[in-house]
Amino acid sequence: MSSTQNPSNFTMAWPLSYTLSLLVIIILQASPITTQKTANISVGESLTATINGSPWLSPSKDFAFGFTKYPNKTNLFLLAIWYAKIPDTVVWYANDGNPVLEKSSVKITADEGLVLNDPKGTSLWNTSLGLSDGDGVTYGYLNDFGNFVLIISSNNDPVWQSFDNPTDTLLPTQFLKMNQEIDSRLSETDYTKGRFQLRLIPDGNLVLNTRDLTSGFTYGAYYTTGTNSENSGQQVVYNESGYMYILLKDGSNYDLLPQNKMRPAKDYYQRATLSFDGVLTWYSIPKTTVSDGWSILQAKPDNICMTQGSPGPDIGSGICGFNSICSLGDDRRPTCTCPQGYSLLDPDDIYGSCKPDFKLDNCEGSTESVKKGDYKLVRLPTTDWPFNDYERLNPSTKEDCFSSCLNDCFCAAAIFQIQDIPGCWKKKAPLSNGRKDNTVLVTTWIKIGTVNNSDGPLNTIPTGKNKVNSLTKAIISGSVSVNLLLLVAIGFGIFFIYPKKKLKVLNDAKRRSIKEYSNVYCFSYQELIQATNGFKDELGRGSFGIVYKGIINGSGSPPIYVAVKKLHRISGDTDKEFETEVNVIGRTHHKNLVQLVGFCKENEQRLLVYEYMGNGSLADYLFGDLKPSWIERVQISQGIAKGLLYLHEECSTQIIHCDIKPQNILLDQYQNAHISDFGLAKLLILNQTHTNTGIRGTKGYVAPEWFRNKPVTVKVDVYSFGVMLLEIISCRKSVCMELIEEEGAILTDWAFDCYQSNRLDSLVDDDIEALNDIRQLKRLVTVALWCIQEEPSLRPTMRTVTQVLEGVTKVSDNPPCPTSFCITTQY
Repeated sequence: MSSTQNPSNFTMAWPLSYTLSLLVIIILQASPITTQKTANISVGESLTATINGSPWLSPSKDFAFGFTKYPNKTNLFLLAIWYAKIPDTVVWYANDGNPVLEKSSVKITADEGLVLNDPKGTSLWNTSLGLSDGDGVTYGYLNDFGNFVLIISSNNDPVWQSFDNPTDTLLPTQFLKMNQEIDSRLSETDYTKGRFQLRLIPDGNLVLNTRDLTSGFTYGAYYTTGTNSENSGQQVVYNESGYMYILLKDGSNYDLLPQNKMRPAKDYYQRATLSFDGVLTWYSIPKTTVSDGWSILQAKPDNICMTQGSPGPDIGSGICGFNSICSLGDDRRPTCTCPQGYSLLDPDDIYGSCKPDFKLDNCEGSTESVKKGDYKLVRLPTTDWPFNDYERLNPSTKEDCFSSCLNDCFCAAAIFQIQDIPGCWKKKAPLSNGRKDNTVLVTTWIKIGTVNNSDGPLNTIPTGKNKVNSLTKAIISGSVSVNLLLLVAIGFGIFFIYPKKKLKVLNDAKRRSIKEYSNVYCFSYQELIQATNGFKDELGRGSFGIVYKGIINGSGSPPIYVAVKKLHRISGDTDKEFETEVNVIGRTHHKNLVQLVGFCKENEQRLLVYEYMGNGSLADYLFGDLKPSWIERVQISQGIAKGLLYLHEECSTQIIHCDIKPQNILLDQYQNAHISDFGLAKLLILNQTHTNTGIRGTKGYVAPEWFRNKPVTVKVDVYSFGVMLLEIISCRKSVCMELIEEEGAILTDWAFDCYQSNRLDSLVDDDIEALNDIRQLKRLVTVALWCIQEEPSLRPTMRTVTQVLEGVTKVSDNPPCPTSFCITTQY
């Protein structure tokens, strides 16, 4: 019997595993010093900053130490360590990243170690060893992992090493200890300290945070590993195999770079760098093909613009500067832009703050300024500065909201919304933590001055007399060239507009007809035929219909891929009921739900148009040839739970999914989970309530109450989620016909047997990653078994499930047998 099968043996094995982990760390920390072949650099040896100067090389000639040219600076140099074959990639630098003049020098001395002097011999920086009497540096060396080490004479031990003084990069065999930090550069070409930090803080969390450039004061984290539980993080390990993890208190690991993304250091150059824009990125490149450039293994966070300031309001400007807006580029890096009416405070700092190009509203005489039309509101869709609210008006109309902001000299921007949390929200300057993303479900109206400010293409809201004056000005200025414009317009219309005029009128009419019901787009059937190329590219089939891949070409915007579901088995219900149901789904907005883009209801045709998910379904992911990593499976389960919590408790109308299964969970390009087909069961059976419908769902996932004529509640989704969670844990289908004569054919029964007999290693098929995270594994299995209880009242809510999966709430360790007739196998 293995130690994982016997609780007492497991308890005895814990100190041994912890001891072995510590022993491995000690060996790894020592190996670059005691076992690495070195080319020693004696006390007194020096290097000089010159154009063609020769650096000190590691024995393998993989790394170089010395002076490299400072970017975009004539005759300035940086004392640094870099890849000898990739000289543009610097992995460590001295003197806080400040450049030095040509003819500066670095020398190894017995009392101070490395000493950097300017051309006149004035000391600029040294390793500040603070040696006791009788001790002194005897030599230094650069090892084959990129670590520069100084050795003292008394015991031949290292007295200083660059790995203990990291800058913006971590390398294999390097550790980040408690209270250590790495700091980003200020910019791509400026190596001085920037605004971003990676730190292992005392509570055991590894965090990314911004800081004040002047004082160094740290602001709130925009990314955290959440390893601040009882089993907290102790240090970050980046081992020689290319595996990076947080070593936890009990000796287990929390993956930072999953093992399936490991690249052995003997074959690959690799590094983890905190870039100047705040993204922590892991890179690798084969040593044999360095000319191909670096490949990105992983980047955290996935969307830095949407994580800034999390979990709550914080001081500081955010990822970008004050009054700036952060958006994610095609390369998944943040881009900072100034809104209309603003420009960069420092034109050379594209990530800096934005200043108004108009005179700020002065509270003295502000009423007269508004009457004269000196200010207006500019529309910024899907944009928000979430932490600048100072006043809320509720109830409020849109006109009241805009008028209030225009007439308030303190108001820099306003948001008016009627869904979720309704009301008018007024924001003060300077605006911070600005973000623009499709998942931002509000439109901000920013106040700008009209004097000496050119209007851009964005929509504006003039109010009161300003509205009349604007219209008058437009008519007067337009009359000057009206005849010429009329002739051009007629010619343009004859050749280009007329063939499409009828379609445009129809589309406008459709939009008006559904305006009171939904914000989603109403497509014509012909539009969807064109979008799907005649329904040729089939993505999948289900009980509701067939799904096709399509592409929508928006006016003035890039094309987007969509999934078009052509429904069948629709009951004959009224137009209003159909549109009301679409409105319910269209109002749902959550990062773990597939977004409804639009619909079609034309004659007998019923189609739904969703955003396209490029990585297929969770079923493809779980049951393919390669087992997914444990950490990704845990993250996917947490995402699904959050999506269901939203449907059950947080959206405006409660939605019961009724068919939760891996085939209905879609993955985007970053393996984030998105629930699809939510609300569809209710949509298809419009005359029945959610508490008394015919049996829906899929074999193996259907809750028992479906068969017993009992009221159907949100707990049916909890049951299905529990089954699916066991599939995520084990990477095995809920019903496996190949094992019908053996154990494990019915996953729910087998999982309970494995839990009762302490055989979780069998449940996960000896998955090393999962077994190294045994506490979380047991927690997930336990909550799954509570979810699949036969009695609905015993099942937790999805809020409780979400809290348990995140480690916020504990769950009872003794779930009863899920069914009234299961028999636990004795072992």
